[in-house]
Amino acid sequence: MNEHSKKGQVCTLGVDLSKTSFQLHGVDNHGKVVFRKKLSRSKLLPCIANLPPCVIGIEACGGAHYWCRQFTALGHSVRIIAPQFVKPYVKSNKNDAADAEAICEAIQRPSMRFVPTKSIEQQDIQSIHRVRSQAVARRTAQANQIRGLLIEYGIIIPKGISYVRKHIPLILEERDNGLSDVFRALLSTLYDEMVHLDDRIEALELQLATIAKNHDDCQRLLTIPGVGLLSATALIAAISDVTVFKNGRELAAWLGLVPRQHSTGGKPTLLGISKRGDTYLRTLMIHGGRTVVRVADKHDDRRNRWVKELDNRRGKNISAVAVANKNARIAWAVLSKKESYQAAA
Repeated sequence: MNEHSKKGQVCTLGVDLSKTSFQLHGVDNHGKVVFRKKLSRSKLLPCIANLPPCVIGIEACGGAHYWCRQFTALGHSVRIIAPQFVKPYVKSNKNDAADAEAICEAIQRPSMRFVPTKSIEQQDIQSIHRVRSQAVARRTAQANQIRGLLIEYGIIIPKGISYVRKHIPLILEERDNGLSDVFRALLSTLYDEMVHLDDRIEALELQLATIAKNHDDCQRLLTIPGVGLLSATALIAAISDVTVFKNGRELAAWLGLVPRQHSTGGKPTLLGISKRGDTYLRTLMIHGGRTVVRVADKHDDRRNRWVKELDNRRGKNISAVAVANKNARIAWAVLSKKESYQAAA
């Protein structure tokens, strides 16, 4: 550490993260390079601890939020930046040193946008959602495999997991359907695995319900029509600080629920939605919007009249995305004002 102390003090530091190898690139307040080093995982924190308080930039990747919390605890100001914003600053060939230098350069831009740091609680909620999503995908694959195997034996089950749950016990009990003992045993095993996945998904949703019950912001989000347990907890897990968005339109744009723009020559051209941001969260919001569109004709308030008019004019898919966009804006207002949703008179 003596070498960089003689030349100048590190004011901005770019760190290229990895599992075992970390590349550091530091500059002083004039942008002059004063520190370059490659460190192992065990030596990274002691090295950062010996540096004076500075601005540290890291890419959004696996472990980024953990290192952000560690560096912040040492008194540094940490910025997490999306990889696509770092790429334009990589000079020539890509390597760890060039990436660290590009990160250091990118975080110094005044108009750069950064990724908010997640807390332990947010990561816990997000982990539950990821495990549940994988379990749902496995259950769907299991049901499709059961249906596909039964087709080869001349037994047809309609699409849908509910039909599989209903028909399999009846098929196993029936003795004159032409199934051999070997396949019956195999089918019973596949059905038991699907039941186990049902129980696991139910337990994970119960965890989310407990978290939402004890979380004030989740309770406020649940008052919005079209925002359920999964959407509310996923929003809390994704948004660490709602004040990073200036308004609800920015939150909707962050979720990819606004039109993608491709304009030139002063002529605006709007395409389909941008689909930026978290695909899982955007999907939940659109599914919630689809539910609102489906039941809009059963209500006669101002919001549902708007939904019905939009549905008649543009169709259910566009209407669902429009409701999801509106719900994202309402969610920003609810979280920023700390008030429950109140429908317009």
